Amino acid sequence: MNQRERQDAIVALVKRQGYAAIEQLTSHFDVTPQTVRRDLNALAAEGLIRRVHGGAGLESSTVNTSYSTRKTLNLDAKRRIAQLLASKIPDNASLFINIGTSNEVIADALEHHKGLEVITNNLNVAAALQHKEDFNVIVAGGQVRARDGGIIGEATIDFINQFKVDFGIIGISGIDEDGSLLEFDYQEVRVAQAIIRNSRQVFLAADHSKFHRNPVVRQGNISQLDALFTDRRPSETICRLLENHDVTLHIA
Repeated sequence: MNQRERQDAIVALVKRQGYAAIEQLTSHFDVTPQTVRRDLNALAAEGLIRRVHGGAGLESSTVNTSYSTRKTLNLDAKRRIAQLLASKIPDNASLFINIGTSNEVIADALEHHKGLEVITNNLNVAAALQHKEDFNVIVAGGQVRARDGGIIGEATIDFINQFKVDFGIIGISGIDEDGSLLEFDYQEVRVAQAIIRNSRQVFLAADHSKFHRNPVVRQGNISQLDALFTDRRPSETICRLLENHDVTLHIA
């Protein structure tokens, strides 16, 4: 078992039990405590587990990691995903870009496109694109969320419903093995659902850490996507769901 396989197995074990002690992991994988600690620290840095005294537990299903931390988590993977997704967006297209740090990286990756019409409920996306004179950047109305610049609420949903665009670019906090797309904030979910309904094609950007998180609010299902952009091949269960629903998998 190589390091990545062992770390994936540790995440699966913690997810199944809710907690795993260093002593248990040392015995289970027949490695030293130092190796287990390095694995746990690496997994915690990726946001896949929560490091606690003597072992590891699950990340919260009700409270998201802070915005400042999420901006730097798996940043290289997010940049690779963003470049790949941006390469599938033609010039002169219309698109929604919603809340999320991955989507903010995607906005940066669209800088060399021409003639895009971008409708967003993310102030950081708007700020990243506002200097593009050939873009038409439209910011949704609604309540600005102080912690991350996301815009949510009934006014935001009403605004989104006025449009029908070529591409909806969405992010997600977690993807369950049954294909459920999961989030932490009910109001954010309702805006994302409106984006999905009003997009001719829906592109989801999600790095590998999202396949091991279990937020509490259901946003939708993998079957509603046209394409999934990620940095590692998902589990066989997820891959079968993608194939069954004709969702294209892109691995950066």
